[in-house]
Amino acid sequence: NETSIMGTTTMPLELIVRGNNQADVKDYAAKVYEIAKNIQGATDVETSDEEGNTELKISLDREKLSQLGLTLGGVGSELRMAFAGDQNLKYTDHGEEYDINIMLDNFNRKSREDLENVSFINAKGDLVRLKQFADISENKGASELTRYDKLPSISITGQVAGKTIGTIGDEIKAKLAQIEKPAGVDIVYAGDLENQTESYASLLVALIASILFVYLVMVALYDSYAYPFVVLFSMPLSIIGALLALALAQKSISIFSIMGIIMLMGLVAKNAILVVDFANDMVARGHKVYESIVEATSLRFRPILMTNIALIFGLLPLALSTGPGAEWKSGLGWVLVGGLTSSMFLSLIVIPVMYVIVSKLLKKE
Repeated sequence: NETSIMGTTTMPLELIVRGNNQADVKDYAAKVYEIAKNIQGATDVETSDEEGNTELKISLDREKLSQLGLTLGGVGSELRMAFAGDQNLKYTDHGEEYDINIMLDNFNRKSREDLENVSFINAKGDLVRLKQFADISENKGASELTRYDKLPSISITGQVAGKTIGTIGDEIKAKLAQIEKPAGVDIVYAGDLENQTESYASLLVALIASILFVYLVMVALYDSYAYPFVVLFSMPLSIIGALLALALAQKSISIFSIMGIIMLMGLVAKNAILVVDFANDMVARGHKVYESIVEATSLRFRPILMTNIALIFGLLPLALSTGPGAEWKSGLGWVLVGGLTSSMFLSLIVIPVMYVIVSKLLKKE
């Protein structure tokens, strides 16, 4: 599940804690890490907040510095030269210049005691040790300093196994709602959680567009704005069966199952089209609306049953698959099987009722 694009690595589970205060971000990120690590289905959970190497922190006492006849700039310059080196001097040999790096030997800068005894010469020519005007402490430095939207941040990443990323994300959000979040700190859900949200929004637009296109095509074919609404009532009937099938098969709603619902919008419309088209033809020949819809339903029951059963049995291998990637494609199969089944039976009840109601509104009875 780990994706690498142009040198960057994206994990399925990725939570980014960011804020203005580094200490608050660190504390809250530790709580988020513990929650994510203990969520069932989240594996290999790691945090970017790892302790780095030991570092020495120098806190200068400005008052003592002044009393000893030293300046902040002079001390800083000397310390930089002692540890980083100074390359202002050049060595010339046969017209070639070489840099001379002046710094302390390794054995003079290995420990805290070495640093405390670094010496300085003040304006009076007196020898002054660093420990006389500075407090030196040891601590762990950050191994990595990262920012997200220009704010200090810590990321928690992990893999997903046995559960969908949406389910794990909901569990993490529920756990985080129970703990207090510091002011100025927030959490960004990235990785597959972010991709899933964006994908769901795109699929919702596609679903609405599919319904609209089906309606417009039927308006052109029926030359009417009313009867296509009757056909559209078969669509929610299919969603009932699709969601029921997912629940019975213990599958969660995913991108693929939503794609299956979009496919259903085109597949189940044919059930209502067969009935409505036949009924309209009988009404045009002078039959009453009630008699026409009853006759159309009884005569079209067999072709509707045959086509739907053929589709359902053709999709069963997809729904019952257990091989690699089955957790993705089986959801699509169950949505189609459940939607076709419910639409096949419910359409033969609801569509005739809606046809009679619309005909009464149009005063065709």
